[in-house]
Amino acid sequence: MRRKKKIILVIITGIVVVFAFPGLFGTRGKSTSFVAVDTLQHQKKQVLTHPLQIVEMRKRIYPGSEVTIEKEFTPGSTYTQYLVSYLSDGLKIYALLTIPKGEIPSGGFPVLIFNHGYIPPEEYRTTERYVAYVQAFARSGYIVFKPDYRGHGDSEGNPEGAYFSPAYTADVLNAVSSVKTLKEANPDSIGMWGHSMGGNITLRSMVVSKDIKAGVIWGGVVGSYEDIMNRWRRSVPWRPSTRENMAYRPSRNDLIEQFGDFESNPDFWKSISPFYFTSDVSGPIQLHHGLSDESVPWEFSETLKNRLEQNGKTVELFTYEGADHNVSSPHFEVAVKRSVAFFDTYLK
Repeated sequence: MRRKKKIILVIITGIVVVFAFPGLFGTRGKSTSFVAVDTLQHQKKQVLTHPLQIVEMRKRIYPGSEVTIEKEFTPGSTYTQYLVSYLSDGLKIYALLTIPKGEIPSGGFPVLIFNHGYIPPEEYRTTERYVAYVQAFARSGYIVFKPDYRGHGDSEGNPEGAYFSPAYTADVLNAVSSVKTLKEANPDSIGMWGHSMGGNITLRSMVVSKDIKAGVIWGGVVGSYEDIMNRWRRSVPWRPSTRENMAYRPSRNDLIEQFGDFESNPDFWKSISPFYFTSDVSGPIQLHHGLSDESVPWEFSETLKNRLEQNGKTVELFTYEGADHNVSSPHFEVAVKRSVAFFDTYLK
């Protein structure tokens, strides 16, 4: 009798072990599927954040570094100009530093971080393009600091883009910290100017950091990700450059594969979009857009203006009949004067 009880007890124990620990016996079928589902759910729980999300970018520190003068250029009549470098995420980033001549005002010169638009990284040159813009601001009494984003010109790192990577914004925010070390600069009076892609970087910077007191954006890619992915029309389709093809450049497909598209996961796409964080923008914004812009729809600026106004923010929008993506002459001079006056109001 006792022997029968022992046999029954062994059988029951074996059954319990098999069901409780199916992997011990190489069991296939339903038990394995349960483990797979549990693993999949665990993996999904691990993929809750992305470094491009605004809340994640706010958690980071952007310490910058001292600004190192690499070369002095021939000075202009109203400014001196230097090729300089600073650190961003451990990378050596180059920049064009322009300092007004004359007596330094009490507290230092106000500063403009100048965010250029898309230029194929291997074609980018620190001293080329945007010359008239930089000179106009420097003549008006502003230190102008134009970063060469990582992978551009001689800057270290890979050109990761601005829309699906936080890299360029990190370079810009590290530039903000770096210019504060300049003895000529007023660390409490920093603004940002951005064109096209640089406009997107400017808006993102202004919802991540409180250090930027005012922003001016020309022809900016400032729509939501739904706008960028579904409503961005260009006369000439964009193609990645040779350097971008050779390096890892995060793409929309990477994010779609990981998080789903806008329709299936709108919360994620909103979480990476500065457009949906405009209630936190760090200062007044002025927008300029040509109505014949062939690269970025002028409606992006209008939509952002409406969004800022809904959130009670100070914003101005100027549109220019017949003007192109660069707001070229005869509109250029008017747009520059408006930009200078805006910065004068909020930075001086």
